[in-house]
Amino acid sequence: MHHKIVKVGFLIIRKPTFLLPHFSLACNKFILVKTTKKIPKTFIIFFIISLFIWLLITFSKEYTAEVTIPIVFKNIPQNKLLQQSSQDELRLSVKASGFKLATAKIRNKAIDIDASKVKQTKKGNYYVLSKKQFLKIQAQLRTGIYLQAIEKDTISLNIGELVSKYVPVLPKLNLEYHIGYNLLKPITIKPDSILISGPASEINDIKNFALEPFILKDIKTDFTEALKLEKPSEFKNINFKDTKVIVSGKVDKFTEGEIKVPFTIKNKPDGVNITMLNEEIQLVFTVALTNFNKISKASFKIECDYSMSEKNNLTYLVPKVISKPNFVRNVKLLPSKIDFLIQK
Repeated sequence: MHHKIVKVGFLIIRKPTFLLPHFSLACNKFILVKTTKKIPKTFIIFFIISLFIWLLITFSKEYTAEVTIPIVFKNIPQNKLLQQSSQDELRLSVKASGFKLATAKIRNKAIDIDASKVKQTKKGNYYVLSKKQFLKIQAQLRTGIYLQAIEKDTISLNIGELVSKYVPVLPKLNLEYHIGYNLLKPITIKPDSILISGPASEINDIKNFALEPFILKDIKTDFTEALKLEKPSEFKNINFKDTKVIVSGKVDKFTEGEIKVPFTIKNKPDGVNITMLNEEIQLVFTVALTNFNKISKASFKIECDYSMSEKNNLTYLVPKVISKPNFVRNVKLLPSKIDFLIQK
């Protein structure tokens, strides 16, 4: 009995040829009768039943077909990274009934390819052997579909060496505070750097990771916001564990304060007596209300360098703030010059 190859959708089916003349003859009779006279209902019913029986018989038989199925690589070695340009489908030769093959086309689910034992050619290309995947692929096919062969002996992968490094995160902040309010201390970013991994060719070009823009207006109270990392589109193979970064700030109302503090003179030669008109200097500063009561004369250290005035032929001393609390800002000394008299 001769066979003819008929292509149906995604698969190639070997079908007995003796069915074709009968089906063709029935169709011809149907067309001839239709053009000459009214078709009896019994004939239409007979024709539909015959067609149904023919399809049932045809699709009940087993056929060998070639199918293309999407694949997903699993179990990539930890020091490797799968590139997006890797092979994403596999052509198989399978055996099944017509019904099973038609269903397989409709439900074309991806199958997993185990890449834990990936091999490498002398040119550096990676692959897995098809014969090692045969039983695993068969186990993932639908019941009643039997794998006959895999088109290629090897399945190609595009794999790069995995490199990791920490890069700082870069916030994009647009903050406006209410009049008289400001940050108590610098904004906190957690984590301030993230661990990224990917191919060395991409990792080496990354200096930082930007956060999504954060805009806040008329700020009077503390704030905390979880911001997403902006992954550049050109770095498709970069992976990172942290997807969000917490940005927070403590806000308080600030006020201006004044205090008189003593100052000292350094580098004064022995035998030189200096008379000062004032032993203290006025200090103006800005501080948060919560820290205002922490301020005292002992909070500041003011010094004047006599040798600097002598070297520059100055008739006055220049006071400088040597130490102050970290929470104090905008310190000003009044006056900025201190007159003195030398006693002979």
